Amino acid sequence: MEIRVKAGSIQTEIAPLIVVNLFEGVTEPGGATGAVDRALGGQIRELISAGDFRGKRNETVVLYPGGAIPAQRVLVVGLGKEEKFDLDGVRQAAGAAAKKARELGVTRFSTIVHGGGRAGLNLEDAAQAVVEGTILALYRFREHKTEPAEDERPDIEAVTLVEFSAEKVPVVERGARTGQIIAEAVNMARDLVNQPANYATPAILAETAQKLAADFDLRCQVLDREQMAELGMGALLGVAQGSEQPPKFIILEHNADRDDRSADRSRQGLDTIVLVGKGITFDSGGISIKPGEHMEEMKADMAGAAAVMGALRAAAALDVPLHVVGLMPATENLPSGRAIKPGDVLKSLSGLTIEVISTDAEGRLILADALAYAQRYQPQAVVDIATLTGACVVALGEITTGLMGTDADLVARIKAASAKTAEKVWELPLFEEYGEQIKSDVADVKNTGGRPAGTITAAFFLSKFAKGMPWAHLDIAGKALTDKERNPYTPKGATGVGVRLFVQLLRDWGK
Repeated sequence: MEIRVKAGSIQTEIAPLIVVNLFEGVTEPGGATGAVDRALGGQIRELISAGDFRGKRNETVVLYPGGAIPAQRVLVVGLGKEEKFDLDGVRQAAGAAAKKARELGVTRFSTIVHGGGRAGLNLEDAAQAVVEGTILALYRFREHKTEPAEDERPDIEAVTLVEFSAEKVPVVERGARTGQIIAEAVNMARDLVNQPANYATPAILAETAQKLAADFDLRCQVLDREQMAELGMGALLGVAQGSEQPPKFIILEHNADRDDRSADRSRQGLDTIVLVGKGITFDSGGISIKPGEHMEEMKADMAGAAAVMGALRAAAALDVPLHVVGLMPATENLPSGRAIKPGDVLKSLSGLTIEVISTDAEGRLILADALAYAQRYQPQAVVDIATLTGACVVALGEITTGLMGTDADLVARIKAASAKTAEKVWELPLFEEYGEQIKSDVADVKNTGGRPAGTITAAFFLSKFAKGMPWAHLDIAGKALTDKERNPYTPKGATGVGVRLFVQLLRDWGK
């Protein structure tokens, strides 16, 4: 999609559709909406007075100017109550407008920057949110459809942001560019998660990372089974041994050591942040096999790796002044004659031995080796993200990501990024007493502590492999997939959760 920014008045825009907005309870439209209303002879005021449009959040109405202005259609989107309006309100309003525009069959439209006027939001942030909401809302995964649906409308090809003040156009352009980079990274992650497991094997994930490295000037390294064995990644290889698909350990780096860069672009002086993403490309549960119902959704068990890959893409495109490392252990978890069994003991890269109680608690095993590998970077922070526990869905539902960590400053930074992106997180405790549940009689630790506090004991297990590093864990088990539209910019299917949160964390790091 092409995103354009121009100076001008929305009411003079020549377009198939223009978009303006209205707060709930407003009876006399002002600003750009007021200008359009006056040009239309008070049509918007008539809708308000008749009670046909109230400005409720994401409510839309379409007007036909009949030649009164150059645009063929006017779409008014509701912003809801002014006192509750924020950047996520901008994303939702933009998403609602974009979806309505596509429903109308137009392929391009022009819009004002919601929140940039009366709401008093930062104009650059508002422009970013408009573009994010627009691109994310229009996402569709159609790769394996051989025929379009009967009522399928064409894609939106171009969106123009119209800013009245020519002096502010560069500000809007910066925000729009950022929003486009981030939204496209989210949609890439969505594509990976939506892919069937036979189209997103560990090898294909590795190929995707290599292409990403070539396109976005990242460094990529992919370790194969033999290299992992040489390092001692017994936990990851233990999970992988039940599958015919070879495992891959994928490493992506932004701002790795580069002698060909000038001093201000070198690694020297840059903080190192490591992002670790669980990459189980299909999870049957292994010998501790899952129920058959909804097992097809286990193609999404690599959503953590997809989020890390999307975050590295955006970090590179935005030239974030950090050394960012993405670690993505990738394998299937399947039952076979070679698969690990409950009661087996694995030796991890860290040297700790792990008693396998359930082979369906495999995500923490592959993350254990990835976290131990992260130690070599001496990072200022490590954050892992994983569809880790059904217990997190029980505790927090499908709205909130579980957050746990050993470093208060890092946890606070993640919470701040969450507030800006509306990717909600909630902190759970990691009291030492929870460690009692994962003590093993035959190994250093066991991989599950039973049903009580299942999300917390899983994180406590991971913390044993992140010692000496500021570390946090994000459990996205309930948020990677949605079976219904979550909001106007989160359609059914893969959500791409974690990408925007990570990018905001990285962008804010130096601040």
